[in-house]
Amino acid sequence: MRKKILVTGGAGFIGGNFVHYMVNKYPQYDIYNLDLLTYAGDLTKHCGIESKQNYQFIKADIADRKAIIPLFEEEDFDYVIHFAAESHVDRSITDPEIFVRTNILGTQVLLDAAKQIGVTKFIHVSTDEVYGELDFDPNTFFTEDTPLQPNSPYSASKASSDLLVRSYHETFGLPVNITRCSNNYGPYHFPEKLIPLTISRALNDQKIPVYGDGKNIRDWLHVIDHCAAIDLVMHEGGNGEVYNVGGHNERTNLEVVKAIINTLGKSEELIEFVEDRLGHDKRYAIDPTKLEKLGWKPTYNFESGIAQTIQWYLENKEWWEQIITGEYQHYFEKQYSL
Repeated sequence: MRKKILVTGGAGFIGGNFVHYMVNKYPQYDIYNLDLLTYAGDLTKHCGIESKQNYQFIKADIADRKAIIPLFEEEDFDYVIHFAAESHVDRSITDPEIFVRTNILGTQVLLDAAKQIGVTKFIHVSTDEVYGELDFDPNTFFTEDTPLQPNSPYSASKASSDLLVRSYHETFGLPVNITRCSNNYGPYHFPEKLIPLTISRALNDQKIPVYGDGKNIRDWLHVIDHCAAIDLVMHEGGNGEVYNVGGHNERTNLEVVKAIINTLGKSEELIEFVEDRLGHDKRYAIDPTKLEKLGWKPTYNFESGIAQTIQWYLENKEWWEQIITGEYQHYFEKQYSL
């Protein structure tokens, strides 16, 4: 019997790459992509798979109970892979309410629907930002036992949804996993985040904004390695377990920007230091030992991953230029996410 996999947020960056990954790897699975198509949702990335028999798109709001419950009852999904979320920290600072609605209430609606039909597993894709921040000691890392101490409205909404997922497992016996990843990068990344913003601006010889002194550190994970990790957790993850997904690729924001500029042969004079973000966490770093014991290893280091990503943007310039010069142009002129 064919398995039905519902992927929420499958028109976004990570969810979209995961849809591609699953459709191509598992022709015996039916992959349902559910997305509301908000500003960062884009279906053009799925042009190569939309004609495949094991792919179907559903436009819906995860917080719309009247739409989600009947959908689950009709389709009787086996697995739910929950990516859908508002994820832009700067936006959460200026408008926290939408993050509460989508990330918390939307997750609750999905959990209720999953509980009602008795899914095989509900996988909630979260973020290392729920742990708060680390100091600059290179020997300290987030583990699955690190207390949740979110510092932005975005990370607070994700921590809240994590706890909701845990509660549905503990109270109702819903089979779940929670994954918490470090910063992702790779193809089809909406150009408001550090790496795609830097690539697009460098290619156009525009100023590249860097928050504060650029010394904030992130652990970088290629999106395809993240997809492989979720695939493994879906099939092999222990019921109720949390798994951290990190690439062991720590870089300061300034190092990332300079690596891209140098690869493209541009001048570092393009770098423009701007006022720091409110509540800007100093460092994130993940210990993925638990996931590695399950059998996962990243295939990209930062050097190979950033080279692949830059090449993809060079080969797909029309895609990201269409986004930047379209209805969101005013946004990119004013907002940055570094």
